[in-house]
Amino acid sequence: MTRIPAYDRDAALEAAVRLFWSKGYHATSLKDLEAALNMRPGSIYAAFKSKEALYLSALERYFERNRAGLGALRTRSGSPLSALADFLRAFGEPQADAPACRACMLIKTLLDVTEEDSAIGARARDYLNRMTEEITALFAAAQAAGEVSAQADIARLARRYQADMTALRIEAHCRGDPAQLAMLAEDMARDVEALRQVN
Repeated sequence: MTRIPAYDRDAALEAAVRLFWSKGYHATSLKDLEAALNMRPGSIYAAFKSKEALYLSALERYFERNRAGLGALRTRSGSPLSALADFLRAFGEPQADAPACRACMLIKTLLDVTEEDSAIGARARDYLNRMTEEITALFAAAQAAGEVSAQADIARLARRYQADMTALRIEAHCRGDPAQLAMLAEDMARDVEALRQVN
């Protein structure tokens, strides 16, 4: 069977990310996938092997996008602490995606999957752990740069940070007042900046 071109596969995978992010694994039907990816069932399975494999690929893309976003902020700001603060602020900015796509896809996955979906649950947990490692590494870099106290527990700071990030995602998902969301994100970002030592 002829394989679809790489650019078509990329577009299809992007559509799958949005669909799965919005509806979840179990609520997404083959008909939903056909419509979103603009592909016939046979083509979907030829390209992605199975619904589970497609979901795992979508999770990977979601994780890599978040990791890349955090890395880009680090490069742009030159300050690990500023990058962490600005990453939180970004959650309070107007988003082009649908409201249903605002909650963390990894958290939604863990809430959605069952014991029969152990591979998906394990992958989501792994990506959450890896994101925590990314955040911890930034706090460690901030500590090494003298931005954060040498006595600070960076692992604890990273866990707190990720909890704040999840809370912001939930607030955004609930479709509340955008101005209130922006203020909440700003408050959390300032809490991170308040860790900065004054030389």
